[in-house]
Amino acid sequence: MALMKFFFETIRFCIRGFVYALSFLFPYSRMSLFLRRITVFLYTSWIARDFKHFGKNSGVIPFFSLLRGGQYISIGNRCTIGAGVELTAWDSYQGQKFCPEIVFGDNCSIGEGAHITAVISIRLGNNVLTGKRILITDNSHGVFEEGMLDVPPILRSLNSKGGITIEDNVCIGEKASIMPGVHIGKGVIIACNTVVTKDIPPYCVVAGVPAKIVKKLR
Repeated sequence: MALMKFFFETIRFCIRGFVYALSFLFPYSRMSLFLRRITVFLYTSWIARDFKHFGKNSGVIPFFSLLRGGQYISIGNRCTIGAGVELTAWDSYQGQKFCPEIVFGDNCSIGEGAHITAVISIRLGNNVLTGKRILITDNSHGVFEEGMLDVPPILRSLNSKGGITIEDNVCIGEKASIMPGVHIGKGVIIACNTVVTKDIPPYCVVAGVPAKIVKKLR
């Protein structure tokens, strides 16, 4: 038993020594970045054909939480989509028919765990940056009417107040929500946890539930 224990301890020591020596040649920080780039390249190459358009030098960090209706989704050039994003364009639901579109401009960066869903239209301009776990939706399940509330939410029809437009250079903070029918102007900054229910003019900072202008930049 003592000999066996010595044998395994020796092997363990040699392996640890080898890995330690290897870390000087291939530091973890460099290797992790290298492996990340490879996985992004392979996953993006595999999934890009599911989209209506997928721009040059754009990438998706594995994996989508859910991707549906890719044939209605266009991604611009040099865009990055974070891990765990749910991206859906619904052309039918519970017998309803829709003509959805989701369009990302160039240089957009969508944070990890974001949820973007459309039955009509969601359009992002160029250079839009979002934090993690944001929500952009142009639809909801059912309406607040007598009789409708007795229907299980998952079975209620999808309703929309209109599409969403987010113009260039907008920054959307972590966990913010953009609700149906909203137009957000250029250069807007949306604070974390903000719920946007109305149009936002260009070049201002908004925060709160619902969103209110806290500062105008121009």
